[in-house]
Amino acid sequence: MTAATRTSPSARRVALAGLVGTTIEWYDFFIYGTAAALVFAPQFFPGASPVAGTIAALSTYAVGFVARPVGGAVMGHFGDRIGRRSMLVLSLLIMGVGTALIGVLPTYASIGIAAPILLVVLRFAQGLGVGGEWGGATLLALEHAPPNRRVVYSSFPQLGLPLGVVLASLVFLLTRLVMSEAGFASWGWRIPFLASAVLVAFGLVLRLKLDESPEFRQARTRQEVRRAPLAEVLRAPRVLLPASGLNLIGSGLGNVVLVFTLSYVAAEQLVPASAMLAISIGTALAWAAAITVSAVLAERYGRRTLLTIGSGLLTVWAFPYFWLLDTGSVGASTLACVVSGIGIGLATGPYGAFLTEAYPVAVRYSGSSVAYAIGGVLGGALSPIVATVLHGATGAATTVSAYLVFLGLLTLVCVVTLRSPHPAVAPATASRQLEGNSS
Repeated sequence: MTAATRTSPSARRVALAGLVGTTIEWYDFFIYGTAAALVFAPQFFPGASPVAGTIAALSTYAVGFVARPVGGAVMGHFGDRIGRRSMLVLSLLIMGVGTALIGVLPTYASIGIAAPILLVVLRFAQGLGVGGEWGGATLLALEHAPPNRRVVYSSFPQLGLPLGVVLASLVFLLTRLVMSEAGFASWGWRIPFLASAVLVAFGLVLRLKLDESPEFRQARTRQEVRRAPLAEVLRAPRVLLPASGLNLIGSGLGNVVLVFTLSYVAAEQLVPASAMLAISIGTALAWAAAITVSAVLAERYGRRTLLTIGSGLLTVWAFPYFWLLDTGSVGASTLACVVSGIGIGLATGPYGAFLTEAYPVAVRYSGSSVAYAIGGVLGGALSPIVATVLHGATGAATTVSAYLVFLGLLTLVCVVTLRSPHPAVAPATASRQLEGNSS
């Protein structure tokens, strides 16, 4: 077996730890989205109308996405200066503490206006944590992997997102099934948040045992570490702009499926909430399977090819998605969501490698984290809010579909225009390549 194909136990351990850690972080992130769609409006915004309360609750959900570029910039800076592993430990701590505190947060009825303010603060903390999580986990997996397995290994942290959704949906579904609607709305929604503390402790044990990235160690040995990595990233807009748009449709439609759809089917009385939670679990499992298939195919046929196929599928699926939901059939709704999950998985399997390899080792944490977070704000953060506003204003889901098609077309432009990444090259050479991309 050649050096190019040999896989060390350390590489496998890093990939597994990345999967576990990102699953926990995305569980924390998405239990908030589920709670925002189901219970936060009456608990924290009781004086608003149903639509206004839902928009307010989803706006607090969006705050987490807004915080992600801040977390990506701060943790990316220190991740490029002092190492990837330490930032991964910090990101998990921030996320875990913020999530647990939401679980004990008093509602508006208890402390008034302070309740939604504190909710926003804690959601911002969640966003800071996940903003630094994705880049670090993806880089550790990628930079430990053999050259011809970088897409597959970097896809392990991508799996954490749908698996986190599965875990979040299962916990919420079980909680709803074992208690009354009143009990769930009153205090049962806190259980998933408090359960996070146990998961975070497990994730921290794994992360503290990881080795630092060999490519980062090499860059530090060669004194290639930058004093201001983010400044170098910002000076290369021809890389940053398309990199930030690679996942607009995946993040946008993904959050419409996982967040907006819950409130949409409830308002239209289409499918029971418990059934939609079960559908979300099936969707996330299809999403995870598609990530694995896409990563394997991308090793053979190219990252850009699979990104284009997945993003194209999501773009053309935007209208059929709501047509199927509007039938009110559980089977049709399942089909709508599962096909969406497959498309997201196809588009995100090679995403980690394609994005991170657009940047040299010395600024890779900063560049990939900020680009990923910006895409999350423009796609995932805004999509549930825009969808709620469009549907509330027009009463027609076709306006939401048109918005998603717009995101899809922007994504395809970014996939085509981002320069070919440069994997596994020496830091000095990679730096020159970045300068060439920005010229």
